[in-house]
Amino acid sequence: MQYEIRGTVMQTVDIRLQAGETIYTESGGMAWMTGNIKMETGMKGGLLGALGRSLAGESMFMVDYTCEAGEGQITFASGFPGKIVPFNLGPGESIICQKDAFLCAEKSVTLEMHFRRKLGAGLFGGEGFILEKITGPGVAFLELDGEITDYQLGPEHQLKVDTGHLAAYEPTVSFDIVMVKGVKNILFGGEGLFLADIKGPGKVWLQSMPIANLAAKVAQYVPRKE
Repeated sequence: MQYEIRGTVMQTVDIRLQAGETIYTESGGMAWMTGNIKMETGMKGGLLGALGRSLAGESMFMVDYTCEAGEGQITFASGFPGKIVPFNLGPGESIICQKDAFLCAEKSVTLEMHFRRKLGAGLFGGEGFILEKITGPGVAFLELDGEITDYQLGPEHQLKVDTGHLAAYEPTVSFDIVMVKGVKNILFGGEGLFLADIKGPGKVWLQSMPIANLAAKVAQYVPRKE
């Protein structure tokens, strides 16, 4: 499998498959493909797996796209302004990401629900208790909001992040929620009551414009009926 990511704000990823190679996505995720790509829809992981994906923001049914002969190409498009980010995962290597971030992956990659165990992180972490966990081996593609900045955190490193801007992180990263200190900061600081407290070691990916923030900004300009 080879791929090329195109575009700037509304990106696409062109994936070239050799005969017998398969990539899968949620239903409705494909943009265009060559005629030698076979499409097959199914419920990966059975009913429980499908329900878990549904809770994590994905469709219950997933679609396999397999190249039948020669070389084929299939293109997937991001559903909102942002970046398509590839992750080349080794056997047993995982990444945890926000709901609805999964775009597509090689057939060897596993997509499942990830449950936040900490009450505070689940209630106030911006994404609720349910996230997505993607495990290798293989290449997976995520669609993340806005521009993306990544940090490699050491064991002594800590970041405090406005909830919703944390797009993805490695399982070794500790994620909790802390309350903003100071009454004036809470009332007039514009960051709300809580921040995400992120501690290394591990890598994190931060997004500049969470889709919920974009929707709220656009809503300010939508005419309202009197």
